[in-house]
Amino acid sequence: MHAELILENGARFPGFSMGSSEPCICEIVFNTSMTGYQELLTSPVAVGQGIVMTYPLIGNYGVNNEDSESGRPWAKALIVRQLARRGSNFRCQRDLESWLTDYGITGICGVETRALTRMLRDNGTMNGMITCTPPENLDEALEQIRAYQLVGAVDAVSCRQPRHYGGDGPRVAVLDLGIRESLLNSLRRRGCSVTIFPARTSAYLILRGGFDGLFLSEGPGAPGQCADLLPEIKKMCDADLPVFGVGLGHQLMAMAYGGEVEKLPYGHRGGSHPVRDTETGKVVITAQDHGYTVKNDSLSPEIARVSYVNINDNSIEGLTYTDGRKFSVQFQPESSPGFTGTGFLFDRFLALMGGAR
Repeated sequence: MHAELILENGARFPGFSMGSSEPCICEIVFNTSMTGYQELLTSPVAVGQGIVMTYPLIGNYGVNNEDSESGRPWAKALIVRQLARRGSNFRCQRDLESWLTDYGITGICGVETRALTRMLRDNGTMNGMITCTPPENLDEALEQIRAYQLVGAVDAVSCRQPRHYGGDGPRVAVLDLGIRESLLNSLRRRGCSVTIFPARTSAYLILRGGFDGLFLSEGPGAPGQCADLLPEIKKMCDADLPVFGVGLGHQLMAMAYGGEVEKLPYGHRGGSHPVRDTETGKVVITAQDHGYTVKNDSLSPEIARVSYVNINDNSIEGLTYTDGRKFSVQFQPESSPGFTGTGFLFDRFLALMGGAR
């Protein structure tokens, strides 16, 4: 079945329907990872997104029951150049297209993703519509596409009730803004006893729990939509407790202390973003999946120093707070599939909590 992607600037990209044939409007972003499409689609960060995979062949290793970052896909759409209709891998349990269909994820293949990516890179992230039925009135369709906004993203993905995972090590409270399984597993592999709390949990409830540390998870959407969470996050961070923030958690911690955030033109999404440690000069390759960043010079150096910067655009990738108890990073400190190059940040968090027991 023929399908079409229409961007808010009027550009149209023909292709073929895959997965669900239901029309959808979403934010169109591109990701440069060669593998990991299942992890990207199931990451809570992907809420409201239509993901363009720049690698030309997607679906060649299928889908399995072990690699998902949550219990379901969160992305609204997938856009690819060529879809492998049959997965070929010893871990493959089903093909990508039937998986998309079962979860109602709209897809389009046969798209000239090189031209699409260049357009998004040159003009910035845009909204788009994927449809199998060309609109009768293009102007009305474009108006509808431009009006799309993602609201309530964190509330949609955060847990509804606290969950606990036992361990013999430090007790960690996780504020669930949209945590991925790989981050949760990074804490559990180090023996941490982890309790996950909904995003709107009060500071009082967490601080009275006797935890050894607080983890502010990554999450989806614009950080400005979470402004009502800042007073409680500030109370948590002001307590005498080690704090580690990632992604949205990094941004909200900075905002709680007076920092500002801004939207990147097309975001950082991929598995090979170079980041420099400002203290040692060492460069690490990181996995990233975000569209916002803390503004340079918006946070007083008396509060925090910049610990990591992105080599490509000099944006802030990490902050270390002057009290020596709090730090945060914008990138994914340990990511799937197989990315562990900055897992030492979890060890740093563990050391602040007194180390393994």
